[in-house]
Amino acid sequence: MQTGELERVNGDTPVLGRSVAIAVELLGIVAAVAAGHLTAGTLSPSSSPFVSVGDAVVRLSPQPVVEFGKSVFGTADKPVLLAGVGVLLVVAGAVAGLAARRRPAAGTAAVTALGVLALAAVLTAPALRPADVAAPVAALVAGVVVQRGLHRLARAAAATTAPGGPGHRVGRRTVLAGASAAVLAGSLAAGGAGAVLASTGRGIAGSREALTRRLAAARFAERAPAIPASAAFPELGTGPFLTPNVDFYRIDVSLQIPAVRAEEWTLRIHGRVRRELTLTVEDLLSRPLVERTITMTCVSNTVGGNLVSTANFVGVELAPLLREAGVEPGADQIVSTSRDGWTAGTPTGTVLEPGRGALLALGMNGEALPVEHGFPVRMVVPGLYGYVSATKWLADIELTTFAERSVYWRDRGWAERAPIKTQCRIDAPAGFARLAPGRVQVAGVAWAQPVGVAGVEVRADDGPWVPAELATEVGPATWRMWRAELDLAPGSHTLTARATDRDGRTQTEVRADPIPDGATGRPMVIVSVG
Repeated sequence: MQTGELERVNGDTPVLGRSVAIAVELLGIVAAVAAGHLTAGTLSPSSSPFVSVGDAVVRLSPQPVVEFGKSVFGTADKPVLLAGVGVLLVVAGAVAGLAARRRPAAGTAAVTALGVLALAAVLTAPALRPADVAAPVAALVAGVVVQRGLHRLARAAAATTAPGGPGHRVGRRTVLAGASAAVLAGSLAAGGAGAVLASTGRGIAGSREALTRRLAAARFAERAPAIPASAAFPELGTGPFLTPNVDFYRIDVSLQIPAVRAEEWTLRIHGRVRRELTLTVEDLLSRPLVERTITMTCVSNTVGGNLVSTANFVGVELAPLLREAGVEPGADQIVSTSRDGWTAGTPTGTVLEPGRGALLALGMNGEALPVEHGFPVRMVVPGLYGYVSATKWLADIELTTFAERSVYWRDRGWAERAPIKTQCRIDAPAGFARLAPGRVQVAGVAWAQPVGVAGVEVRADDGPWVPAELATEVGPATWRMWRAELDLAPGSHTLTARATDRDGRTQTEVRADPIPDGATGRPMVIVSVG
């Protein structure tokens, strides 16, 4: 049987060809995804049904599954997840298409079920807004209309007894092919337009450019010191001291980046305070601006991992704002909420420590915050892992207690408090490198925010620890580069490093996973000499 024809079971019941039935179902799903994406891009980017399903997967997945994804795929975990959702949709479409060969209602039911699933994902999102409902409804309607319409055309085109004879049947096939091509082209155009609107719509790019200009012209109460050339050893493989924004690590749970213009942004500080505050970007710009060089670290960073970066952040100190609001006694937790509903719990006492330097940051490395790093405003607290402090797309701050309120990652088994642990990394030589015998340069980076790095030691195999040369210190809240030389004879060698902070704590050799409060252990690199 040709793919466009109808089979007849027991001589009576017409059955659509397999490939045509599957194609019809997949085109219905594609149209649904595209319509949802376009509507979301126009009204509320975070409500895209396709992305919302991915977000729901992240929220509902067991913690070991989430950590496995981050450890295996790193910062590529989001595109991998969305690709997985796409594969599941293709499989579901293929199965539904086969079920709909005899009964079109089976395929319609499948598209409807997927649409209802997407609607549920949107409705259960932490930061639901009324406009968010439009995208999944548009997706559901578009999917059902396209699936039923193409199914009718396919059955008419393949009918063996169509009125008008074979020529008329060929004409109907042409109509089906044209309609399918139009649906596919329209879906691609709509989906692409939705993606563009979600990433550049609502004037976000222009708002960022305007804020960048405002920051460049602003008067600062404090400027970060210039980074000396002796603060890094890039010639040995450590990389630059300041991480370019494009290379700064990104770990969050947002598949669709929240979009809000600086001109529309507001922050409410409330809860256990004597006076509620509502702030705008203009309010922040009218206050003393400071620039600080800060190293941020993700709690998911494995020993020797790369989820650590350094930038010059520009913003307003958070502690004076809290004192202005008047924190009530006993309010030991600051719950900060992102525009997408994500929450973090930060110890109030840590933020109020003299010299801690917690910021509401507006700028990063000479420009307004990149959208993916929290534009227009995010929190930055030196010395704490990001999951308890570094809320991006900041929307709300509530003073409360740890006993009264839990937050996103604590609900998933992570620790209540998470100061950054003293760690280091070997950047060069790379693992399994082949080296010439003799003197070998070893280089890397260490961090111990907020107290600073006092020393790093390196050894080969079980040999003696060799003190490393430390690069010029920029500040205790930043990482510190190091280098050392080892004499290596021919053969296989394991290089190990350990850091010691200014409080005398030396990086432990006891290995532990990142959960619940950060990995421990010493980085090791195996090299071959000869």
